[in-house]
Amino acid sequence: MSAIKLLIFDMAGTIIEDHGEVVSAFSAALERNGIPFSKEEVKRRMGASKREVIRHFAEQVGTSAQLGDMVENTYRSFRAELERLYEERIRPIEGAAATFQWCRDHGIQMATTTGFYREIANLILGKTCWKDVFTANISSTDVRLGRPAPYMIFRAMEACGVQKVQEVINVGDTPLDLQSADNAGVRGNIGVLSGSYDRQGLEREQHTHLIGSVAELPTLIECEY
Repeated sequence: MSAIKLLIFDMAGTIIEDHGEVVSAFSAALERNGIPFSKEEVKRRMGASKREVIRHFAEQVGTSAQLGDMVENTYRSFRAELERLYEERIRPIEGAAATFQWCRDHGIQMATTTGFYREIANLILGKTCWKDVFTANISSTDVRLGRPAPYMIFRAMEACGVQKVQEVINVGDTPLDLQSADNAGVRGNIGVLSGSYDRQGLEREQHTHLIGSVAELPTLIECEY
């Protein structure tokens, strides 16, 4: 355990409950802007940069001349809907606060990475009173490419002063979280089943462990790391 210096957490579905807010916001925004989609495909892209998700769907129907405006108009709609949903309800995953305290007690730094843009990340941190919990909070807007690229993980390591991937554990609830951690080569690539994917949905991805939620992390780290 002494070798672990940094735990990196995804947000929605990992440290806050996921009640389908992101899929609902995407669905409303895409429908409002006349862009065809399926909820299953939206779900498969959970964890990615939100603007990149919209661009994926828009590219299937828009011309090159239309694409920029189509993406930005839909992105604005998505933001407005998501912020409305999260203003109404943000609930921490049960046991998350106790895990954060355990990390502090053991001298392990913590950071977040998220496919959300900065304003939503700040909204979540403010409503949960977690602004001072994490050494770094990295959003998809802080890097050139979001998940499955490893750059948010590397940016979090840089911000926390951690140089070795063998001193890092990444925790997330989607296939893209696991792909990103695998691309980063971190020591621990842990999937949690507290989000929108079940065990079958995650186990096909490269990972070191799958656990029920972040509440199980202290025991896992003490036994395995």
